[in-house]
Amino acid sequence: MFEITKFSPPYLLRQIHDPPTTLRIRGTYPPSTYKFVAVVGSRRYTPYGKAACEKVIHELRGMPVVIVSGLALGIDGIAHKAALDAGLHTVAVPGSGLDERVLYPATHRKLARDILKAGGALVSEFAPMWKPRPESFPQRNRIMAGLSHAVLVVEATLRSGTLITARLAAEYNRDVMAIAGPIQSPTSKGPHMLIKRGAALVESGSDVLEVLDLHNDQQETAISTSDLSEKEIHVFNLLEQPLTRDEVREELQCDIVELNTLFASLELKGVIREHLGKMHRA
Repeated sequence: MFEITKFSPPYLLRQIHDPPTTLRIRGTYPPSTYKFVAVVGSRRYTPYGKAACEKVIHELRGMPVVIVSGLALGIDGIAHKAALDAGLHTVAVPGSGLDERVLYPATHRKLARDILKAGGALVSEFAPMWKPRPESFPQRNRIMAGLSHAVLVVEATLRSGTLITARLAAEYNRDVMAIAGPIQSPTSKGPHMLIKRGAALVESGSDVLEVLDLHNDQQETAISTSDLSEKEIHVFNLLEQPLTRDEVREELQCDIVELNTLFASLELKGVIREHLGKMHRA
């Protein structure tokens, strides 16, 4: 269904000092008017890193942002899945060819299919049947950095491929961002080093939008309460800050059946969503 075809490297990628002469693609490449953010991090992620990555990406919902990552285990896969959950375009750049028989890692072949079904793309400079080698991944990292307007580092040790991507991004005059972590965690060392060297500190999706010079006005105005009932408006107003279901129930003093009916109606109308055990405005 999704054939592998050749296409010319996009404008951003052609600006690096060692651009590929051609790329191969499966799926649909996002519009060039969007902002591309490479999200990279440790394969051995922590629960904190996973939650932080998901939070930031989910907060980009509705914005013209593309999440680029390497389809790898760990933060890469989490970033792709969070982008799909948020309805964002996502582009995977594996360290292999794009034929499913060699697509690496094999455990993420279903994720690759999900990306394609959602209208995203897989991109590689390697021949379709190219099997990954150690040197494939630094080559792949330069593609990820080159495709993107900015790179976001979630978790990384001081000796990791993630920092190669961040270094390349700086060399290519791309913005570098990082999420700080617990000071006792080895995977916080990389982001903290980058922040000390001038990377933008990211605590929320709004920080990413600021770096990209995007504004979430359209996201705010997209939420209309004109077709909500009085009780639904009450719930919506309560969720100015994310709350658990029990916290909302305590505020409303209603039974669980009525509460679940309100939540279901609001989710169908696209004005709230549930994430990490709390209800949020969409």
